[in-house]
Amino acid sequence: MSLPYENALRASRRVLRPLIVANIVYGLAIAGLLIWSLLAQDYVMRALGVAPAPDRDVMMRGMRLVALIGILAVPLFHVVLTRLLSIVDTVRAGDPFIIENARRLQAIASTLLGIQVLHLVIGFVTSRTKSQVQQLDIDWCFSISPWIAVLLLFVLARVSEHGARMRADLEGTV
Repeated sequence: MSLPYENALRASRRVLRPLIVANIVYGLAIAGLLIWSLLAQDYVMRALGVAPAPDRDVMMRGMRLVALIGILAVPLFHVVLTRLLSIVDTVRAGDPFIIENARRLQAIASTLLGIQVLHLVIGFVTSRTKSQVQQLDIDWCFSISPWIAVLLLFVLARVSEHGARMRADLEGTV
């Protein structure tokens, strides 16, 4: 394997491992904020800059729902990151064309599809969450690029599976 690819693989491992930890810490932090919002709603609302309004409970429910969705995304991102790390490890070991990597890619594609659905739910929640004074604004926007990436991953998973089967057939004939 050439040096630039080896450096990229090494860098990938160095990035993925801390991302796995950061994802867990993120989930714990969001869970803590959600719990804190149940225990000290007024304090959390002030800290987040939500203006006092008679119907600000609507804002809090929306914020809690977005937090819950964020917590639900943590295990999904964990699947993506750990499967990707496993693929990187097989590439570094010199044996990436295996059925298990095709399954990992399929799992990543399916999981990213779920994450995109959660993203749409967040957009819906934020569009429906407003008080008389302000609207829940988390700078949400729709983008087609992640959906294309999901489709690409489904295709690559299938290509990888086909290639691994061809390799196995070739090894069986030699």
